[in-house]
Amino acid sequence: MNDIAHDREFCLSILKEYTKSESLLKHAYAVETCVRAYAKKFGEDEVYWGNVALLHDFDYEKYPTAGDHPFKGAEILKEKGFDETFRNAILSHASYSNVPRNSLLEKTLFACDEIAGFITAVVYVRPNKTIDEVEVKSVRKKMKDKAFAKSVSREDIENGAKGLNVELEQHIDFCIQAMKANKLELGL
Repeated sequence: MNDIAHDREFCLSILKEYTKSESLLKHAYAVETCVRAYAKKFGEDEVYWGNVALLHDFDYEKYPTAGDHPFKGAEILKEKGFDETFRNAILSHASYSNVPRNSLLEKTLFACDEIAGFITAVVYVRPNKTIDEVEVKSVRKKMKDKAFAKSVSREDIENGAKGLNVELEQHIDFCIQAMKANKLELGL
């Protein structure tokens, strides 16, 4: 693993160079928060894992189609010197990339991507719009509402938890707790 993959400021500069949307930046921070929490739980490299999560969608605003995202991002990261492990984890978060999720990092990124976005959406419909009001049961209830956050794949959320071999409710709670612990940076 190389040093740039451990440099959050460098990764943040790449994210902000390509991503101007506040909601997409917040999504990157939310996924980073959840992935870092899992890295800590698993005894893995929190900085490396967090930076993978931070950059998983950095190319999306500029290259939003399935033909381009996350492939263009992986090419850009390769040019910047990021290692294959880092790039493959990002490629694997998109099911259509056909890059298998074999490593724990890859499985964790996939598991945290959709649920972090969904939890954020739930926060925005709470009366005080704070993560402190969000519980597992409210997330589960909103998951049943197909009109709510309809772009978020419920199947990916469920498959992500299965990929980590955790119960869905445990996974949701783990991500809620991680996001609560970082609510100021997340703006939640």
